[in-house]
Amino acid sequence: MRRIRLQLSKKDNIHYKYLDILHDALVNAWRKAGATSEQITGMNALPWNFAALGGQNKRGKMVHTLIVSTPDATLAKILRCLNPADIRYTRASTVEHVDFAGAQITIEDDPILPNQNALGVLMLSPLAIRQRQGKISPPSPKEEPPPFRKGGQGRIYWHTHLGECDLSAAINHRLSRIAGRDIQLQVQPDNLYIRCNPDHSVLVPIKQMRQGKNAFVIGMSAPLVLMGCENDLRFAWYAGLGEKTRNGFGCIGLAEQGVGR
Repeated sequence: MRRIRLQLSKKDNIHYKYLDILHDALVNAWRKAGATSEQITGMNALPWNFAALGGQNKRGKMVHTLIVSTPDATLAKILRCLNPADIRYTRASTVEHVDFAGAQITIEDDPILPNQNALGVLMLSPLAIRQRQGKISPPSPKEEPPPFRKGGQGRIYWHTHLGECDLSAAINHRLSRIAGRDIQLQVQPDNLYIRCNPDHSVLVPIKQMRQGKNAFVIGMSAPLVLMGCENDLRFAWYAGLGEKTRNGFGCIGLAEQGVGR
């Protein structure tokens, strides 16, 4: 298990439009560090996740810090060799260029103490949980279409509220599959935050498709409390929560520390 923070100087920010260019830049760095494409991309890739910390201005989205984490022993060794200068990618079709050559690497310590059974976290990148449904009648002209994308098993709906699903079951299912063992966490959102922020969904443009259409994922962002055994908490910390973690979703941070720079 290993987790690092790659941080640009305070005066530096990198502008981007779509999240996939950061993913592709990290894949490039993984490959240069010694990982195979099968280890880091595709359905059978090993688990890793990342978060892009930054903001937005008139020029669009910007990032000043990347968090990269993995619970996998093989990828943890490779992550030791990752070079910030290799986190770079250029895409002419969207006029994007990212380059983290000037970033400083900091190893993030394991925050889980012996016999710890609870952890307060916030989402450094949105939590994505989808629900597959069968054929659904289209909305009336006056209704807003629900958040979905078409898939092989019908429409895929992204949950937009943490109360819409069994949060513990959804997160445990994903973590158990990754870990190859049963993960039994209880996951509860912060009630005050949810009450004050009933709309806590985030629409994230992933990439630009043909004919200029955008692909997107809807995630959710709110403080959570994870409860369970020490090993389950640690695995969740390094693996991330929910779906599409390798694409920049589900990375968590300590609630007591905030997002930081």
